Amino acid sequence: MADDRFAEARRRLIAEIEAEAADTEAWTGRGRFAPAVMNALARVPRHAFVAATDQNAAYVNRPLPIGHGQTISQPYIVAVMTDLLDIAPGDRVLEIGTGCGYQAAVLAELADRVFSVEVVPSLAAAARDRLAALGYRNVAIRVGDGYDGWPEEAPFDGILVTSAPPRLPPRLVEQLKPGGRMVVPVGLPGETQMLFRCVKTPDGEIAQEAKLPVAFVPMVPAGSASD
Repeated sequence: MADDRFAEARRRLIAEIEAEAADTEAWTGRGRFAPAVMNALARVPRHAFVAATDQNAAYVNRPLPIGHGQTISQPYIVAVMTDLLDIAPGDRVLEIGTGCGYQAAVLAELADRVFSVEVVPSLAAAARDRLAALGYRNVAIRVGDGYDGWPEEAPFDGILVTSAPPRLPPRLVEQLKPGGRMVVPVGLPGETQMLFRCVKTPDGEIAQEAKLPVAFVPMVPAGSASD
């Protein structure tokens, strides 16, 4: 890591995520996250994805605002969602909700290719520039409706959704490979949401496991978001 002024804060954050993983094992079934996931969290410079005024809080285990009513997710949530996706070398992953690009960078450390869809054009443009400047060449970003996914690049080994739809989006289910995994928070605005790990069976059905109560911004269709 070129910028060592955050080294100690980053170390404390990784230790806190490890402790929280143990504390939430009864929910998630995962008392320890995969070493590859933790190494990815340690490599990605979270301070590069937040406003300059928020950099001192970049390695605190909480979400931070990024504008347009959106947030950069809590690092523990990024870790648990990434771990539940079970990314293998060579996997192609779809992310719904690019935001500032932080989760995409974590995925890019693990997957062969990451395709990310953002509904807010200015967020997509800024994330694209930021990821390119940081050297992430295996991430493609486009502006679009997350409910539609990215059918031209389907099917995907994994799909990660960073905002909450009221139910599983059927077009995303269609774009998942047999054996593929989807990690998605589901729930209505203002109500308790649940993080689900979904696996597509060989016959095209979806096996769902509830993993953790969460709070995400609602997933909005194109035309409902403001730039």
